Amino acid sequence: MKKVERINVIMRYINNRGHFTISEIMQEFNISRSTAIRDIREIEAMGMPLVAEVGRDGGYSVMNNSVLPTVRFTDTEIKALFIAFMATRNQQLPYLKSRQSLAEKLLGLISENQQDDLVLLNQILLFEGTNPHNPDLLDLSDLPHPMLEQLIQSILSDSYLWITVQEEKLMKSYPIYLLHLYREKSIWLIEGFDLEEEKRQIFSVDNLIDVKPYTEKKRVGKKKIQEKLKMQEEVANLVVELGPKAIVQFKKYHPLKASISYTNPYQTEAVLRMFVDVKNSEELTEMINWLLFLGRDMKVREIPVEVLEGVRERLDLFL
Repeated sequence: MKKVERINVIMRYINNRGHFTISEIMQEFNISRSTAIRDIREIEAMGMPLVAEVGRDGGYSVMNNSVLPTVRFTDTEIKALFIAFMATRNQQLPYLKSRQSLAEKLLGLISENQQDDLVLLNQILLFEGTNPHNPDLLDLSDLPHPMLEQLIQSILSDSYLWITVQEEKLMKSYPIYLLHLYREKSIWLIEGFDLEEEKRQIFSVDNLIDVKPYTEKKRVGKKKIQEKLKMQEEVANLVVELGPKAIVQFKKYHPLKASISYTNPYQTEAVLRMFVDVKNSEELTEMINWLLFLGRDMKVREIPVEVLEGVRERLDLFL
């Protein structure tokens, strides 16, 4: 019996008995005293309220506490949880090992009929990250960059960070105020305000070598950072009216900095306003590709010459 499965069975045993001893656990599950103690400690860490009773006939009992109600999942809630797991496979999400152990624990808590339903759903439902030749509910093998979890833990403590990144053959450190951590085009990116250069910077997590709290006492305040960023905002040079078909395409995919404003209550018409850095060849190419992806259901109000020429050149290839 696997450890996760054994712990789930012990939890059900404890819950049904209400009172138990270490010896009973050892005998019932044929495990050593040290293993039984470790399992009980893990069960306590998972949130089951146990009270140790001192004395010759002592043992453990489950504490009755209305503040800690029994958690039960309905069939639809179980399906919702596992469909979420299926849909996010191969997305290089953080805490992969915890996601896998959570899935295993949930499987151990449900009935065989419910497990059969999930297996069937797993065979029927296909998502972008699904391998149709080997669909496995617990196939969470898409490890993210090892620094990602460390970065997230640091952010939870403080948004002011010292980050060290590999830039070609050099290592460079930056003091930043982290604005966003996001994933775009299968790459995790850090959007931060450079506290020395006083400007917005983008760093790839793949290039991250180290992250530490920024301990400088004279920090730039959040309000001042927002003021600096607002002053540095570029004026929109691309303005496009979108029809319903283009809006559907926009919802399928759009660059992180692109947003639309709906112009009717039915959300079938919208306006897109954004700045395109035409001097950045990568961004220019991406914008040309994306506008073609949106399709013909749009009307251009304003567009940089470089973008327009790129779109025309791309269309000429198909004529």
